[in-house]
Amino acid sequence: MSRKVFYPLLLLFIPLIGMNFTDEIDWSLSDFIVAGLILLVFSICTNFIILRISNTNRRVLFITILLILFMLVWAELAVGIFGTPFAGS
Repeated sequence: MSRKVFYPLLLLFIPLIGMNFTDEIDWSLSDFIVAGLILLVFSICTNFIILRISNTNRRVLFITILLILFMLVWAELAVGIFGTPFAGS
């Protein structure tokens, strides 16, 4: 596993910096940890797909499915589109 897997974690600087300029962004430490774990799992899975699947069409299909799952989990945790107990407020 290369260090490139950890590059998506740099996206967490966006809300960190944004919290200094506005009160609209109000993340706690647990929010950063959960977001970091989700980004890390997505990155590791994407890396696994790229390394293990040689057929380009299948690779695009699996990464697209993974991206949709990532966005659904993110949206559920943020605003609760499915109404699970894990939904945000």
